[in-house]
Amino acid sequence: MRELNAKEITENVAEMCMEAAYYLPNDVYEGLKKGRETEESPVGKVVLDQIISTAEIARAEDRPYCQDTGMTIVFAEVGQDLHITDGLLEDAINEGIAKGYTDGYLRKSVVAEPLFNRKNTQNNTPGIIYTKIVPGDKIDITIAPKGFGSENKSGVKMLVPADGVEGVKKAVMDIIRHAGPNPCPPMVVGIGIGGTMDQAALLSKKALTRSIDERHPMPEYAKLENELLEEINKTGIGPQLGGTTTALAGNIEWGATHIAGLPVAGTICWHALLHARRGL
Repeated sequence: MRELNAKEITENVAEMCMEAAYYLPNDVYEGLKKGRETEESPVGKVVLDQIISTAEIARAEDRPYCQDTGMTIVFAEVGQDLHITDGLLEDAINEGIAKGYTDGYLRKSVVAEPLFNRKNTQNNTPGIIYTKIVPGDKIDITIAPKGFGSENKSGVKMLVPADGVEGVKKAVMDIIRHAGPNPCPPMVVGIGIGGTMDQAALLSKKALTRSIDERHPMPEYAKLENELLEEINKTGIGPQLGGTTTALAGNIEWGATHIAGLPVAGTICWHALLHARRGL
């Protein structure tokens, strides 16, 4: 049984919160540059130039890429032979979020109660924490801050098996068209298929942690990813002010589901697909 002090988790989470906010992942940066090369709208090209420049400034100066540094989503895969000492895992993660958002001068965007009082917690906690027990004695942590300009345009559709592939496509495209330019495109779309209503949404979040260059290992889903991306880019929404680069990728994750169901979730993320991952 390996031991890991909770303070080490806190320190790493704090650093990862800043890293995720400052540094656009390289696959997304290259995707933006590729989109700039193929963009057909002159205005769209200007917008993409500005987005790419912003990413370069943020990285060079260790500054937040966007003023909305998001609500912190955390995926933690915990080895069953790992013993965390001197504290609870959830507390260690939330303390890391608080430290990272305070020390990194990141915007605190979380309210403690959602409807009546909406008082800011002042440190961006609590995070949304998903844990999974896996073999081994290590912990793998992914920090994925999620801004709400795009989160507010995400959605879940409860289909039935008879809706099939075309029904899934329509469900995703309905979400995209409803979103329009509001999520600050070009966007990356995470798509969850299967499970229950809540698991489909979680699958769509996890899909966003995969590189935009990596297609699904199952050929059928890889084909569907490519077809959806092509259809999304034909909408003309473009990089905020119209154009052909509406999305950089559509990543699908699927899960087992009930014989009577076909849940589909679409989580829209703007082009700053921010995340950081470390193994401890």
